[in-house]
Amino acid sequence: MKKSLTILLFLFFLNISFSQKKKDFTVKSPNGKIEVKINVDDKISWTILHEKDVILAPSEMSMTLDENIVLGKNAVVLNSKKETVNTSFETPLYKKKSVQNNYNQLTLNFKNDFSIEYRVFDDGAAYRFITKKKKDITVKSEEVVLNFDQDYNTLMPYVRDLRNPKDQFISSFESHYENKKISEFKKDTLAFLPFLIDYKNHKKAVFLEANLENYAGLFVTNNKNNSGFESRFSKYPLKETNGGFNYLNKLITERADYLVKTKGTRSFPWRAIVISENDTDLANNDMVQKLAEPSKIKDVSWIKPGKVAWDWWNDWNIYNIDFKAGINTQTYKYYIDFASKNQVEYVVLDEGWSVETDIMKHNPNVDLEALIAYAKEKKVGIILWSSWMALNNNIDCVFENYAKLGIKGFKVDFIDRDDAKMVNSVYDIAQKAANHKLLLDFHGMYKPTGIQRTYPNILNFEGVKGLENNKWTPNDDVPLYDCTIPFIRMMAGPMDYTPGAMRNATKSEFKPSHSTPMSQGTRCHQLALYTIFEAPLQMMADSPTAYMKEQESTDFIAKVPTTFDETASLDGEVGKYISIARRKGSTWYLGAITNWDSRDITIDFSFLEKGKKFQAEIFSDGLNADKAATDYKREIITVDSTTKLMYRLASGGGLAMIIQ
Repeated sequence: MKKSLTILLFLFFLNISFSQKKKDFTVKSPNGKIEVKINVDDKISWTILHEKDVILAPSEMSMTLDENIVLGKNAVVLNSKKETVNTSFETPLYKKKSVQNNYNQLTLNFKNDFSIEYRVFDDGAAYRFITKKKKDITVKSEEVVLNFDQDYNTLMPYVRDLRNPKDQFISSFESHYENKKISEFKKDTLAFLPFLIDYKNHKKAVFLEANLENYAGLFVTNNKNNSGFESRFSKYPLKETNGGFNYLNKLITERADYLVKTKGTRSFPWRAIVISENDTDLANNDMVQKLAEPSKIKDVSWIKPGKVAWDWWNDWNIYNIDFKAGINTQTYKYYIDFASKNQVEYVVLDEGWSVETDIMKHNPNVDLEALIAYAKEKKVGIILWSSWMALNNNIDCVFENYAKLGIKGFKVDFIDRDDAKMVNSVYDIAQKAANHKLLLDFHGMYKPTGIQRTYPNILNFEGVKGLENNKWTPNDDVPLYDCTIPFIRMMAGPMDYTPGAMRNATKSEFKPSHSTPMSQGTRCHQLALYTIFEAPLQMMADSPTAYMKEQESTDFIAKVPTTFDETASLDGEVGKYISIARRKGSTWYLGAITNWDSRDITIDFSFLEKGKKFQAEIFSDGLNADKAATDYKREIITVDSTTKLMYRLASGGGLAMIIQ
């Protein structure tokens, strides 16, 4: 009898132990369309369904700490908690005035002092690890797995950087998207986020990360059976050396065997998936904003978005003047005069105004204090370019000195990494810049992951293959790329693409040029980008001389704001075309572009307030834009919410409107 009782008790406790280890949980989106299933067994995995379509097949997640502690292996659930959140928050420097944040959340608390938090929105799902350990921890690795039930097509941006071929984690994060199946992922390569999966039934998913702080950025590579992807992270740098372009980078010569040493009680970056039934939804998505930490800057009233007269792309190429153009005081006064006359808020002094390795030493041909005084008189702000390395060498002194002189911000270039050390540096720069009320524009930069909400003084990021590439890459398909990034890269945040070319070329006529660069596609394509591309600090890439010769186009660009109160994604298809309308106050701005395929598009003005008449200033491709890409037609017409108009977009063409 005692033996039988002992066996029964053993089986009973074994069953309790098993039930604690092996559990299934489900959480759905508020509208019920997305279902996330979490399985806790010897490993933890999640599965994502959208109306019974498998978006993500069972995919594991874990985090390995020092002493071979694996959070996610044979995990024991202590308890779980579900909650529903439906709030909103203000976004004064964004594409809309406020963001609705509605989700269902499941938190699983595990033995060994960690949790995983799952959030399911109507437009996607995300999870993150949370640790609650008293002592500091060392994160050795993290397992992020993305498995799929079929061999879907992808749009994947591969790492392509030759500065250090042995280290793929050194990257400018600029790449065209390659349309390949999951199984065709290039061997021995890495891709960065965001990227897209096409499920062939009008559904698509974009994979992102958010709230990347004190941690390494996520890359992916193919898994062993080529049916999905698995994570790769850059290990923490131990030794660095100068290298790269003009030796402005810090290349890593030795890495640790861990990602980061960090506090034991903290949350980690979000792993997020946005799911859409219509491509247009991707072009107006707020997932990264919703997952980001709120602003650490209490008073943002000093942060002024706007447009920037930029020197580098046009090679300081001004003419019909009585002085030698170049990196000198007279040239920059000319840029300031242009900015003032056209109500352009800023002028940037790009590379060359200082010694590149020590920006406390000025180019003797540039009287910086005189320029600051002249710009102040003209109500124009000055922004200075710096390499990350030069700034990081003396950051406190640099920011204090130039803030006192009246500089409004810095364009920080050649970051080109997203290991934990560099990510920490970016946050440090943002905080110290905020302390001195300085704006920031990060170049050579990894994709934004929400820091733009946490530190709204960061007004723009590169991490995009922008217009500068037209100066040296004749074979890039730029209109295709322009019609792709609003659906993928722009979901992460603002893009310093630097539009505004006044020399525009057809596909057959385009050629690279250093001093007289041109764009691929039509003039109206360029005008439309000022509405389509999110950029609170937006460049005007061409020279003042070029803009003054094309004053009608310049006037249009100058009137388009860089932040908005409302956004409506009207129509579009990834890689083919897009049309977006944005409202600032009572005025609407509309942009539409196409790839190299000419097409007819219909603009439905139902986004306008009903019962009111509006005046629309319209720039459309001219009848001869197929041969002369600068050809356009300007007209002013009356429209209302019932108006529908069809326009012919030329090859590489566009359409731009201001409606008031």
